[in-house]
Amino acid sequence: MGNVTSDVLVPKPMRSAQTLTRPTFPVPAGACDSHVHVFGPGSRYPCVDKPHYTLPDGNPRQLLQMAQVLKLQRMVIVQPSYYGTDNSCMLDALSAEGARATRGVAMVDERISNAELEGMHARGVRALRLDLFLRSRMPTSELIAYIGRSVRRTESFGWHVQFYTPGWVIRDLLPFLADLEADFVVDHLGYMLESDGLTRLDFDRLLKVVAFGRGWIKLSAPYRLASDGNFARLLPLVTAVMDAAPARVIWGSDWPHIPQGGKDTGELLNLLATWIPDPQARARVLVDNPARLFGFNE
Repeated sequence: MGNVTSDVLVPKPMRSAQTLTRPTFPVPAGACDSHVHVFGPGSRYPCVDKPHYTLPDGNPRQLLQMAQVLKLQRMVIVQPSYYGTDNSCMLDALSAEGARATRGVAMVDERISNAELEGMHARGVRALRLDLFLRSRMPTSELIAYIGRSVRRTESFGWHVQFYTPGWVIRDLLPFLADLEADFVVDHLGYMLESDGLTRLDFDRLLKVVAFGRGWIKLSAPYRLASDGNFARLLPLVTAVMDAAPARVIWGSDWPHIPQGGKDTGELLNLLATWIPDPQARARVLVDNPARLFGFNE
């Protein structure tokens, strides 16, 4: 395990289950948090060399407590960059919680064998997470080749690919993604930051690709887009997403909110009451859409 350097981010203490804000709307049966992470003891799960943050406070027991308080019956555990391509902690959490309630999103080395992928599928993995932050300096042509290889490796399992990426990388990939014959998910509302030179026009171009292609949008980590906490200004974006492709929108909390572990996950869930006031539309985002994408009804 690599040494933690002085400039790494230190997560804030996590809120306990007792301090979580309760849901302000009736959470539908089968509701899914489609983006959480889990962490375990460093003696068992070594991190990558020079991680961007210290070991977070976010073990499977705490995750289950959060989900129970917020009445979330399903969850998708996404491999964090902290562990790189060692998916052991995520896979162990999947096995502990059971296939009926959990799915996984893995990060893998391209040299992984088909047998290893088959083993992951058996334990509940249904997607690959492609870290394009890590590859953001690669030419677009090389990124396209990398995505294509990832899609081909997993298409026999019916998996999709999930992009953790700067918004400007997604913008440059839009012509390719418009014709991609595989499901793909874009995290964090596209992560299109004004500080990176992205505009509402870029966001609308993404929505057009999603509406007429095979893309999905994840309503997750609003604090990454509105670092000032003014989540109200994201309402027009969410409304546009719901208008463009209501059947391909999912929600995720990004628990335990690295590096801001003190955030109230209940308050983030309750944003949906304002963002998506129609209960039937909310149920699609929380239940129907993730069930279809991740195969919860298999």
